[in-house]
Amino acid sequence: MHYHLIGICGTAMASLAGMLKARGHKVTGSDQNVYPPMSTQLEKLGIQILHGYKPENLSVGADCIIVGNAISRGNPELEEVLNRKLIYRSQAEVVKEEFIRGKKSLVVAGTHGKTTTTSLAAWVCEVGGLNPSFLVGGIAQNFDSSFRVTESPYFIIEGDEYDTAYFDKKPKFMHYLPEVAIINNIEFDHADIYRDLEEIKYQFSRLMNLVPGNGRLICGIDSEAVRDVLQSMKGKLFTKVETFALNEAADWQARNIKFSEGKTFFEVFNNGKLFGEFQTSLIGEFNVRNCLAVIAVANFWGISKEKIQEAFDTFKSVKRRMEIRGVEKGVTVIDDFAHHPTAVEETLKALRIKFPENRIIAIFEPRTWSSRLAVFQEPYSKAFKLADYVIIAGVYNASKASEIGKTLDVHKLVETLKQQGKLASFYPDADTIVREIVPELQSGDVVAIMSNGGFGGIHEKLLNALKENICAESQDSSRTKT
Repeated sequence: MHYHLIGICGTAMASLAGMLKARGHKVTGSDQNVYPPMSTQLEKLGIQILHGYKPENLSVGADCIIVGNAISRGNPELEEVLNRKLIYRSQAEVVKEEFIRGKKSLVVAGTHGKTTTTSLAAWVCEVGGLNPSFLVGGIAQNFDSSFRVTESPYFIIEGDEYDTAYFDKKPKFMHYLPEVAIINNIEFDHADIYRDLEEIKYQFSRLMNLVPGNGRLICGIDSEAVRDVLQSMKGKLFTKVETFALNEAADWQARNIKFSEGKTFFEVFNNGKLFGEFQTSLIGEFNVRNCLAVIAVANFWGISKEKIQEAFDTFKSVKRRMEIRGVEKGVTVIDDFAHHPTAVEETLKALRIKFPENRIIAIFEPRTWSSRLAVFQEPYSKAFKLADYVIIAGVYNASKASEIGKTLDVHKLVETLKQQGKLASFYPDADTIVREIVPELQSGDVVAIMSNGGFGGIHEKLLNALKENICAESQDSSRTKT
């Protein structure tokens, strides 16, 4: 078949494009926001990208049009699809029917940690000999890809709670036929489609109810909302539930967590008995929870403790998850996907563990729908407490966000941070940020750039500016010598 994807550079859409091509289908697509890593991945695959959304793009003659969940009515290419009554499907529908149906599917869900946990699960299953297919919302560095298609009966997928398409408003994870589901945590997010936490909890309860009797439901009960949903589903679930936690009594529990020499060491207890001792190069308690969830899945699918640890030893993480993009003049530039206040706080907490003596500069772009809205105004004022210097960028496409609700007041946020004694600044865009902060940077600084988008190419711009300039500490030293 020939599939044409409208919105092909979205993380899930680009991955699906690659999967379809791996299956032997012809694939084309269109998009207007083209940037790495997905654009790079598509180029490597030799998939044609048509720039911009235009009715004439449909002249490629596809058998089926896949409509991304960022595409809405009024899009000229979508309108042409409807006018011509062409066959169209959602990304999640095609994944389900082409790749998941009949397989042993692991769906990794939760507000935070999905991409890292899915990538780790895929690698543990690979080392454990299961040869899984997978689809993840980022580039898994062990595979240098966001997807893989094999003939194995195992399929591992990141389960997004965001809606599926303009014509299908249920979460994407409702399409993924889980044999095993991980519910890592639940918090309020996606303020553009959910009114409150209760609506989100309801959707997760629906996912829990999809797991069959011969499967497993693996739930992180350090999350209060997960505990609430489990309580509400008591007597209604027809599958075995296994819980995991650091701070609550659970079926799987990590204890005696220690951070040393760039690694995290912890003991795992299963039903109160020591299951094993593990270590990982992933930093932060949230990553210990991610590891716990994967250990529970691996145990269910018969992977040995030795193979789990071997996979932990060789896991390379995910691009854009505390990824070091470069070091120039002693300044470490880190790229991270964090956008929810909890994710921002946990990322900075992990960086503080990894770089205990360094100055941490947090640069944040409000880019997701929720981060652009005022719903997280107060939580953001607390999320940056472990940073030494905070820079807030302008709200991405603020005029569009204002159509949904009141936008985040970035100036008020900066003032609130200053009142807390925090060094904080607002700069409208990537170019201004780079121009203003490079003269202030010192050797040993760690710059954590947090955005879920391209952020104006800020990472490379900052590294290039550092190459061309002498950072503040060197300038001071030079002036002293003179």
